[in-house]
Amino acid sequence: MNKVLASAEAAVAMVPDGATILMGGFGLCGIPENLIQALQARGTRDLTVISNNAGVDDFGIGLLLKARQVRKMISTYVGENKEFERQYLNGEVEVELVPQGTFSERIRAGGAGIGGFFTPTAYGTIVAEGKESRLIDGKHYVLEQPIHADFAFVHAWKGDRVGNLVYRRTARNFNPVMATAARVTIAEVEQLVEPGAIDPDHVVTPGIFVQHIFQGAKYEKRIEKKTVRPARA
Repeated sequence: MNKVLASAEAAVAMVPDGATILMGGFGLCGIPENLIQALQARGTRDLTVISNNAGVDDFGIGLLLKARQVRKMISTYVGENKEFERQYLNGEVEVELVPQGTFSERIRAGGAGIGGFFTPTAYGTIVAEGKESRLIDGKHYVLEQPIHADFAFVHAWKGDRVGNLVYRRTARNFNPVMATAARVTIAEVEQLVEPGAIDPDHVVTPGIFVQHIFQGAKYEKRIEKKTVRPARA
């Protein structure tokens, strides 16, 4: 099976309106820049996007929100994106806010084939409303459902032609777990190499989880907020 695609445009051509997409990244670190930009250019609509947060107004998932291509966000954090905040407060986009640890575990459960799990997080809050709860060893727990998606868009530092992926430092974040929890995983990589070029001990995401891969280009790798220590006198 040839997993290599020519471009991000070829990848997003497979994504229909109404699709549910897991998108890796934390803030702007490790996001699938090329796939997001190509999806925005294609105009695919009514998307459910599952991501830790929604980037900033003019970059990352913020591009999709600005173009009104997102119907629902499943996320942990609304901040840093004024347009996302505005749409949320005005009821223009559906938002499911999930505590970050629960968010991670729901995705992991989806990839591992686990039907659900009990967590003490959010017990007694609005997040737990309508969910089963249980008393276990004297402590209250809430049942959370796994997260699955039609597609996962992940960004890796290096990948080979059969889909084995290596991530770079904090850009690893949510990418590996999301790669396991979708029906179709599409990986954009900064370096595309031949099979055997990656030390097996360095592989984070095995190629069995990746259906398509391509080499990205022109990464900006923006920083949301740059804090510089004042120069010493």
